Amino acid sequence: MNKKLFAGLVSAAMLASINGAFAKDHLVVGEVLEPPGLDPTANAASAIRRVTYANLYEGLVRIAEDGSVQPALAESWTISPDNLTYTFKLREGVKFHDGEAFDCSIVKFSYERAVAEDSTNAQKGLFEPIASTECPDPATAVVTLKRPASNFLFGMGWGDAVMIGKQSAENNKTNPVGTGPFKFKRWVQGDRVEIEKNADYWGTPAKLEGVTFRFVSDPSAAAAAVMAGDIDLFAEFQAPELLNRFKSDENLHVEVGSTAGKVVMSLNNERAPFDNVKFRQALAHAIDRDAFIDAVSSGYGTAIGSHSTPAEPGYIDLTDVYPYDIAKAKELLKEAGVAEGTSFTITLPPPAYSRRGGEIIAAMLAEIGLQVNLVPMEFAQWLDQVFKRADYEATIIGHTEARDLDIYARDKYYFNYKNPEYSALYKTYTETTDEAKQLELLGQLQRKLAEDEPNVFLYALPKIGVWNKKVQGVWKNLPLPANDLTAAYWAD
Repeated sequence: MNKKLFAGLVSAAMLASINGAFAKDHLVVGEVLEPPGLDPTANAASAIRRVTYANLYEGLVRIAEDGSVQPALAESWTISPDNLTYTFKLREGVKFHDGEAFDCSIVKFSYERAVAEDSTNAQKGLFEPIASTECPDPATAVVTLKRPASNFLFGMGWGDAVMIGKQSAENNKTNPVGTGPFKFKRWVQGDRVEIEKNADYWGTPAKLEGVTFRFVSDPSAAAAAVMAGDIDLFAEFQAPELLNRFKSDENLHVEVGSTAGKVVMSLNNERAPFDNVKFRQALAHAIDRDAFIDAVSSGYGTAIGSHSTPAEPGYIDLTDVYPYDIAKAKELLKEAGVAEGTSFTITLPPPAYSRRGGEIIAAMLAEIGLQVNLVPMEFAQWLDQVFKRADYEATIIGHTEARDLDIYARDKYYFNYKNPEYSALYKTYTETTDEAKQLELLGQLQRKLAEDEPNVFLYALPKIGVWNKKVQGVWKNLPLPANDLTAAYWAD
C-alpha cells in the first residue's frame, strides 16, 4: 500500500476515535503547523494566531473579515484633531478566564510589556509610535502618540496587540488566559489544542461548546481525515491539487478566498551576492511566477511584483517589472559580477509552497547557471535560525500579516534591507492622514520595493478552505492570520 495513503488512513482512524465522542456542538479544525506556543505577543509564528486570535485573546479593537477595524474590549474611541491622542472607552465588567479584571491598567501593562527591553513581541514596531498610555479612570485609556501613525488602529487589531493579564502573562505560552468567548482546555503536544466555551464571556457567547485544533502536516492524511468527516473544517488546506476530490463530495464545501499573505523568496541583503541589487533583479527575471503558481498551488494564487496583494488597500500590479526573461537574467548576472556555477542555499520551512517551491525555483535558477542547495528545516528551527538570528542566505516563506510594508523600514529585520529613502517615504506615509495621499504613497512604496527587489515577490496566498456543508459562520477571506470561530455553528 502507498505509504502516504496508509499514513492518511491511520491518521483518520485515530481522529475518528476522538471525533466520534463529540456531538455537533463541537468542531474539529485541521491545521498544518502546530504552534510553538500559545502567546501571540511572544512569538512571530502565525500558527499561534490561527488558534488564539479572537477565540481566546482580544485586543482593544479587532479586524473583521472585510479588513475593517471593529470595537472589541474598547467599545468606542475618539481621535484628537492632531491625530496624536486616542481615547478609548473600555468595556466594564470584563474578566479574564482566571478571574482577573480587565481595566485600563491592563491596557497600560500590555502596551508597555510589548516594547520592554526583554520583550519577544515580533511586532514591536506597532507600538513604537506610542509615547504614553494613561488611565484617567479604570474605564478610560488615553494613548498618546509621538507622531501621527495612520495604521495605528489597524495595528492594534493584530494578534500581537491583544490584552494580556498581569497574573497570567508569564504562563501564556503553555496555559493561555484571555478574555475571549472560548477558554483554553488542553494542549496535547504533537497532536491537538482543545478550547471550550467561556460561560462568563462579556459579549455575544460562542455558539459552539468547544473546538479541537488538530495538527496534520501531511496533505494525504489531512485529505483522508476531511473525506472521512473526522476533520470538520480545514480553513487553509495546503494541497490544492486535491480540491477536485473534495468538490465531488456532496457533504463538503470548498471555498477559495483571498488573503493578505505574500509568498516571497526572502534574501539576506547583508550577504554577498544578495547585497547586489543586480543579482537580486536577475533572480526575479529567472523565476516564471505563473509556472511557479501552477506547480505549487495548482494555479490558485495571484502573481505579485511587490510586497502587497490585491486584498490590501492601495495595491498596484507590478508583475511587469520583472517579467520572466532568461536572457535578461543572465545579462544582469554578468553585470553583477556573479560567475556561472555560483551556489547558494535556500532554507525551506515545512509549508508545501516552500518545500515544493524550493525544488521549482532550484530548477529555474539552474537555467541561468546558478546552483541551489535546498535545506528543509522544521518551523521552530526556522524561527530561531532564520527569523530571529538571520543566519541564512535565502528562504521561501509566506508573510501573512496585512499592511506590513513597515517591515522594510525597520532598523532590524531578518532580510536586512536598509534603504534610507524607503524608510523616509514610509515615515511620510504613516504621518499622512489624507486618504488619497496615503494611497499615492502606498503606490510609491510598492514601486520602490519592486525597484530594489530586496526579496523576490512570488504570489498572493489564496485562502483555500474545505469544510462540512453544515458548518456555518466560517471566514471565507483572511485579512490577517486567524481562524475566528466565534460565530461558527452547525446548521440543522
